[in-house]
Amino acid sequence: MISVDTKKKELVGDFKNGGRKLRPKGQPEPVRVHDFIIPELGKAVPYGVYDITANEGWVNLGTNHDTAAFAVESIRRWWHELGAPRYPAARRLMITTDCGGSNGARVRLWKRELQVLADALRIAISVCHLPPGTSKWNRVEHRMFAFITQNWRGKPLVTHQVIVQLIGNTTTTTGLTVACRIDANSYEKGIKVSDAEMANLNIWPSDFHGEWN
Repeated sequence: MISVDTKKKELVGDFKNGGRKLRPKGQPEPVRVHDFIIPELGKAVPYGVYDITANEGWVNLGTNHDTAAFAVESIRRWWHELGAPRYPAARRLMITTDCGGSNGARVRLWKRELQVLADALRIAISVCHLPPGTSKWNRVEHRMFAFITQNWRGKPLVTHQVIVQLIGNTTTTTGLTVACRIDANSYEKGIKVSDAEMANLNIWPSDFHGEWN
């Protein structure tokens, strides 16, 4: 079972990052006064996959838009690098996530892309969405992203490579490890999924709150 979600987008560059970092007295790290995007550096979009059983995290660091296609691509990359080697006999994947954003319960593109992934991997994929307003219950938030935020506090996120290193260096006393890779693909916003496409999905609502699960 995995828990997935997107952490809030971060501007890449020498911007202030909340928290404290020890430096020599009188030598503060200079940062920009205003948070305006630097076009040549852009944004960082961390999409996290947390393996609850293994206490192992994966972050797909996007540089473009947070879309449903990006969310499913993140799960695909996690599966090929970490999931399949750890669970070679798996025939089913359980995903827990919250109800909003790119992996929201009502997002048609999320459902269509998951169907494509299920077909490619030849496994059944079950999705359990947390009820609206309970996103902080999502385990990826308090078991992975919370520690990533602690690890990079007070450190300007000056490049995508620096962000990858900070995420990848995140550990906990309970044994959490996190891998991070850059996803340089471009993801188009506003893709519409027709009623006909939805009708062709091999998707079944759960008996318990089928609108979410």
